[in-house]
Amino acid sequence: MPKRFTAVITKEEKWYVAHCVELGVVSQGKTIEQAQANLKEAVELYLESFGTEGIPESTGEILLYPLEVAVSG
Repeated sequence: MPKRFTAVITKEEKWYVAHCVELGVVSQGKTIEQAQANLKEAVELYLESFGTEGIPESTGEILLYPLEVAVSG
């Protein structure tokens, strides 16, 4: 039975970094597609090692927005 998680990909210099929000699993790749594939493999390995009981799934709603905060100094 498939599980659904939230993944966020950011670009850091020459690499795309993929992060599974619910599990804290991180992977990377030189392309978005590589980062996605590597994260999928890393999450599968994580679930094989630790199981799926008690693991939260994605809520299905994702909001991304720019956040600006004042910094003193």
